[in-house]
Amino acid sequence: MHNKSRSYLVTGALWGGLPLFLACNAFAQPSLTGQIGYINMPSARVGEDGTFSLGYGYDKPYGILWTSTTVLPWLEVSGRYTSIEGVPGFTDQQYGGGYGRYKDKAIDLKLKLWDESEWMPSIAFGTTDIQGNRLWKSNYLVASKNLWPNLEVSLGYGQQRISGAFGGMRFTPSFLPNWSLVAEYDANDYRSDPFSYRTFAAERNKGPAVGLEYQWGWLGLQVARQKTHSSINAKIDIPLNLKEFVPKIQEPAYYTGEPDLPSRPTLTQWQNDPDRAKALATALGKQDFKNIRIAMQRGNLVIELGNSRISNVGRAVGRAVRTALYFAPLETREIKVVYTELEQPVATYNFYDLPTLNDYLLGKIGRDRFLQTVNIKSGRDEEVQPLDSKTLALTLREGIDVNLLTNQEGDLIQVTSDDTEDNRLHFAPKMGVYFNDPSGALHYDIMAEATYKRRLGKGLYLDSALSADLYNTITSVKQSSNSLLPHVRSDIADYKRVKSPKLNRLLLNQYMTLSPNTYARLSAGLYEEMFRGAGGQILYYPGFNKNWAVDLSVDGLQQRDVNGWFGKRDYQTTTALASFHYKLPMGITATMRAGRFLAKDDGVRLEIKRRFRSGIEAGFWYTKTNGNDITNPGTPAKPYNDKGMFLSIPLNSLLTFDARTVGDFSLSPWTRDVGQMVMTPGDLYEILSDPKRDIDSYDGLGNFAERPDEQNLPQVTPPLPSYHPWPAIRLRLEDSGNRWLELDDKGAALAAAAVATFAAAGLDRPVDRFFSKRQDNRLIRNWGKLGKDLPIAAAALSGAAFALGDDRLSNTGLIALESSVAAVAGNSVLKLAVNRARPGSGGDSTWRTQEPGESRLQSSFTSNHSAVLFASVTPFAKEYDQPWLYGVAALGAAGRAASRDHWLSDVTAGSLLGYAMGSWLWQAQRNDSRYRSSLIATPKQLGVQIDVPLR
Repeated sequence: MHNKSRSYLVTGALWGGLPLFLACNAFAQPSLTGQIGYINMPSARVGEDGTFSLGYGYDKPYGILWTSTTVLPWLEVSGRYTSIEGVPGFTDQQYGGGYGRYKDKAIDLKLKLWDESEWMPSIAFGTTDIQGNRLWKSNYLVASKNLWPNLEVSLGYGQQRISGAFGGMRFTPSFLPNWSLVAEYDANDYRSDPFSYRTFAAERNKGPAVGLEYQWGWLGLQVARQKTHSSINAKIDIPLNLKEFVPKIQEPAYYTGEPDLPSRPTLTQWQNDPDRAKALATALGKQDFKNIRIAMQRGNLVIELGNSRISNVGRAVGRAVRTALYFAPLETREIKVVYTELEQPVATYNFYDLPTLNDYLLGKIGRDRFLQTVNIKSGRDEEVQPLDSKTLALTLREGIDVNLLTNQEGDLIQVTSDDTEDNRLHFAPKMGVYFNDPSGALHYDIMAEATYKRRLGKGLYLDSALSADLYNTITSVKQSSNSLLPHVRSDIADYKRVKSPKLNRLLLNQYMTLSPNTYARLSAGLYEEMFRGAGGQILYYPGFNKNWAVDLSVDGLQQRDVNGWFGKRDYQTTTALASFHYKLPMGITATMRAGRFLAKDDGVRLEIKRRFRSGIEAGFWYTKTNGNDITNPGTPAKPYNDKGMFLSIPLNSLLTFDARTVGDFSLSPWTRDVGQMVMTPGDLYEILSDPKRDIDSYDGLGNFAERPDEQNLPQVTPPLPSYHPWPAIRLRLEDSGNRWLELDDKGAALAAAAVATFAAAGLDRPVDRFFSKRQDNRLIRNWGKLGKDLPIAAAALSGAAFALGDDRLSNTGLIALESSVAAVAGNSVLKLAVNRARPGSGGDSTWRTQEPGESRLQSSFTSNHSAVLFASVTPFAKEYDQPWLYGVAALGAAGRAASRDHWLSDVTAGSLLGYAMGSWLWQAQRNDSRYRSSLIATPKQLGVQIDVPLR
């Protein structure tokens, strides 16, 4: 059986993956840094949307391991890990003797500003090494044009490492489409590279280089010759926007009643014979459905269930309903399916017309006719009574399975046992990889892990994990942590060095549904390898067509000892994090977390990720707290902030059958204490976001019927994501420009603003003198803090109105944000022109200029805070007729004078400028129907409709 399974896996890869692999050869070529370009120089091209590339290059004296992802059609993000030949990573052999060469990480960005047209080249701006040591930093602007279908040329200019003009060309002959000739003028200033005086870089100069490239499917190789040496670069491209990489040749077929076609009972027979419900539960259980609850309510068949394997909710519900039609009583009027996760209702599917349902599943009618008989509600339908465990028809004990390669978790080998109550025992080998420790650039840990999940009651689960170390290289990590923060992660090597079996997790989780859109979890026990405790989480996840969710998690924690059982260390803490999740176009999700982290540091964490068509998610996080981590590369002047990148890969895109298992990978420092979070025991948003996304997508049914004639429908196979905001932006710009031309009182308004500013200037000295004598007054200090914080709050509330409000509120919030940006731009022009010194900087004149060397953008005239505050509140005050908002803005703006950050005339001019921007843009753009667009998704068409009323 296992040999047959492996044969299917290989055959599936050959039938589906190899033709796809060979067909995908139209990728732009990356340079040695990972950015699309030539040999060392970039071009204005970016890869195909969703392309993930991984490669290695050697360009003496540098070895470069790089990766690059086109995260948006116009944005390329590259990361590289550069080793320098001849330079040791650490001079202290006892501390870092096993580390090898000096290595440095860098992140590069390329933003495509303009697409190529018939006459115009594509134009891109790039910046390299944007974080950390910034040893390789550069900024450049480059243009690229196809002069002929097979000849591309580029010309650009850079600063810093790329110093001066550069260019490149690529020629791909039509008779050898897999081969290309490349040439470039390399403008890198190698002699300014780090340690250049000790390496071959000192012998390198700017100059020409030529190379030869070969592309075979996803694989590519480049060899190049420069004046003093040769280089090589090899890579693989993976298109993340493919739906799947391997066909589902092992996917079990939906239920057809074979081999013994069941006979449908009458309602009386169903009620009198429990075996009828048991037969339905048995058929569902064999299709990986879990927590099955079945009951008849007022002539309707109600089924509660979840599925542990099928990745799409619509397809899972379709299989459940198809099966139920074979067993439902003859008098059944409706079938209601409550789809659950850990027994928490996610959505209720109501099927009102069973003959129409049956005809649709048999392919006799179209989807549009069927949709008239379906209703989907978020959470549990109020008309459906909750079903308890007594309505369970059957619990299946499936015994123990041994799987090689072909299993849902993607393990090389595993031993599993599970049942329909979602009880599960799983045993498999695991491997962890750790980078960039002084004792060695790469460490790994191989272990055997057994996990056991047990349902104890309604929504109550025991979750445990026991591991035994088989082999690791972490024992070579001898350096003790020098972190000045509590060692919440920096002592991880001490835990990994213990080779005896350890109880990594022993946790009770109680999941609850408080309302149709509100979920909660309570947890207690051993959370993870390093911490134990008790806590909980509450999540509000709105119904359909809402693109946001919010949750709060609080955990009281105590650090465990290194032995991995029930011992403890002295460190205790309470973490509390509020999280806001917002879904943006192009499959992007932004999450903002704020609160207390694991080392008792307070701050915020931003996470941004994009989900590609294959289901693969790529993203990054950045954390800013008051932890003040000054361990290298952090310094007292610039503390280290936690950051990293992550990749989430659903295994169903790689397997020959559907699966829900996801592999998570992250790249970040593993011995840092700042900005850390405990490993959350069952994060509610992570559990519910995927099924909620399926239900919110199009009609919420996905591949419900699994009909071959529907596989090209967008509901079944979503098209490549796209986002075109330019039509609405163009309309707003046109309306704003037209409104500006229509304003007849611009001159009078400007004169009035000048009079008010000059009048305030006459009071600059006495007002500043008044506040100068009262800086120790608590009321004055708090007033100054209000003036600093209120504009930030106003801008944040404007953003929340834009993101979460109805059409009117959202449009007003957007106008407020636009007004704030316009006010800051106008303020910056005035600051550059006037360059006024701030109060308290010395001198007799209130209009003296700043000292040489001070930034003009930080000068006093005018006040940015005042401008942003008035720009933010003015659209709301006018749209909703709330003039008191101007009083709040004036109070906050005056706080800038109270804190002596600005003169009174600075505040007056900034406030007037902000009001003017807000009023102008509100008048121009208040008719939000001009910019409203709607997505059209039917079985026959897919597009975007933009409503543009005529004036």
